[in-house]
Amino acid sequence: MSNLQFDPEVSRQIESVYTTPDVIEQRRVVRTSLALRPGDRVLDVGVGPGLLAAEMAAEVGPEGRVCGIDISDSMLGIAGTRSKVPGGPEIELELASAARLPHGAESFDVAVSTQVFEYLDDVPGALDEIRRVLRPAGRVVVLDTDWGSIVWRSSDDTRMTRVLTAFEEHLEDPHLPRTFGDMLGKAGFTRTHLQVVPMLNAGFDPRTYSAGLIDIVAAFVPGRAGVTEAEAQAWADDLRGLGDSYFFSLNRYLFVASAL
Repeated sequence: MSNLQFDPEVSRQIESVYTTPDVIEQRRVVRTSLALRPGDRVLDVGVGPGLLAAEMAAEVGPEGRVCGIDISDSMLGIAGTRSKVPGGPEIELELASAARLPHGAESFDVAVSTQVFEYLDDVPGALDEIRRVLRPAGRVVVLDTDWGSIVWRSSDDTRMTRVLTAFEEHLEDPHLPRTFGDMLGKAGFTRTHLQVVPMLNAGFDPRTYSAGLIDIVAAFVPGRAGVTEAEAQAWADDLRGLGDSYFFSLNRYLFVASAL
């Protein structure tokens, strides 16, 4: 599992990042791919702060069902503040891992997981669990990042490389999308759609995904890959000082598949 601890402070930071226009647009793309219908039963694997779950609850309506699981009590606490959705079902939240879903076979029409599988040490096992809880021909939508796609301008490229190398330690597989399609097939899914979902920030703006990521990275990397606390702070200060010259790009990959 991840070395990044989703304690209350990190959970609040992630919630803030997830409310930026970049991630709001990402959720719109995910919801389009989900193609939810009134009455659908949906499982959110790694519900996080509950923003996607709340939006899905509004789409499935009062006859639908939205369940969310997460391994972080802090995340579930934040998600709980969004569990009651006008015109939708109350979101059901449980402390659980993707490796052992607390639901019976064929309980859901749709499963979704965003920015979660790259943290898992047993991706095939998690896919088997999702396959188990989906009805025949049920749909799964998974979004994850290939961190090798990152382009982040810095005044010190050598330091940037060391910081990003250290930050990859928070993941089990920072390049998961490269092999995820094969894993879907072996788990009994047929891929129906594949899409790149880019993050692009040009010019420094505190209300962007990458600006929020700076604090998370700077707090995580000291003591890893030879990065000191002073270097991490200098790295963060450098990025914030770039102003209009700031540039960040990162690719996420959206997989849609159906259960055989």
